[in-house]
Amino acid sequence: MAMREFLVSLHMNKILVTGGCGYIGAHTIADLIENGFEVISADNNSRSNENILEAVEKITGKSVKNYKVDLCIYDDTVAIFQENPDITGIIHFAAYKSVGESVKNPLLYFENNLNSLINILKCADEFGIPNFVFSSSCTVYGNPDIIPVTEESPMKAAESAYGATKQMGEQIVRETVNSSQNPAHKAPAVVKNIQAILLRYFNPVGAHPSALMGELPLGKPENLVPAITQTAIGKIPMMHVWGTDYDTRDGSCLRDYIHVCDIAHAHTLALNYLLQHKNESNCEIFNLGTGNGYTVLEIIKEFENASGVKLNYQLGPRRSGDVIAIYANNDKAKKLLGWQPKYSLQQMMATAWKWELKLKEDEKIF
Repeated sequence: MAMREFLVSLHMNKILVTGGCGYIGAHTIADLIENGFEVISADNNSRSNENILEAVEKITGKSVKNYKVDLCIYDDTVAIFQENPDITGIIHFAAYKSVGESVKNPLLYFENNLNSLINILKCADEFGIPNFVFSSSCTVYGNPDIIPVTEESPMKAAESAYGATKQMGEQIVRETVNSSQNPAHKAPAVVKNIQAILLRYFNPVGAHPSALMGELPLGKPENLVPAITQTAIGKIPMMHVWGTDYDTRDGSCLRDYIHVCDIAHAHTLALNYLLQHKNESNCEIFNLGTGNGYTVLEIIKEFENASGVKLNYQLGPRRSGDVIAIYANNDKAKKLLGWQPKYSLQQMMATAWKWELKLKEDEKIF
């Protein structure tokens, strides 16, 4: 990070990270602290464990307070802001994220993901918090006609309710930001307009190099890499490859896999981008991916090479909600945010495996 960016972040007060006990949220909190920010978390721990913040403290030397609040309840949400009037930025991760579950139970996803976002934006507007970063997803592109996708690629129909909540969430942020530019509806004491960044990230994988925190889904994993590592360690007897007849190199789905620490650092850069008023519009979009696409079978092979473990897997039929093939054009994030993915695919697999081994060694679940 450039010295000027670092000095800007040092003079900030608090950043609220919603979903701060989650996989990406916790890694982002660690990155923010390491770059001079003070952070608080809001997470009801319905699908996470507050103990992960102990790992953040071991990594950074800083303790982080978590407000165990259901953000779908407005009165409980607004109480966080009343207690912390010096919040200057929000990173909003809090959401359910299982594609398969969202296909089976779409109303759960619409209710949770959208209501929590609406309440957070109400508070941002009411308390005049000018900097807002939204955790979006490449699922907003649906099944794209042309890859790699750029930020200008058209949104196709979402393949899942989860993807639909990200499409709707982006629209809610845009409309709120545009409304906040109109002083007519604002109280006289609230003079700051909201500036937002929508970060569309692709497939976060891997774990912190310290192996103190990583991805640990509740129940049977639906994401590829934890399914691989849990199969390799023996927690799962066999994993399935869903779909072998897609129009890809080997018939399995193709994705852009990006290390979670690279994703986390992009949020720090996005906040500094807003703090330095580099944004040309009040709502900007950035893709976060490596710019490379790998199939499921290629990821399995890369994991086997990195770990030395032969994986037990079975080929199966297609799974509802899966996009066939997508990867990112990340030129905009590189140029404007100064973001550069640092971790190779081999390092992604190696850190994920190191995390799984550490869990077994410690017999401790965060």
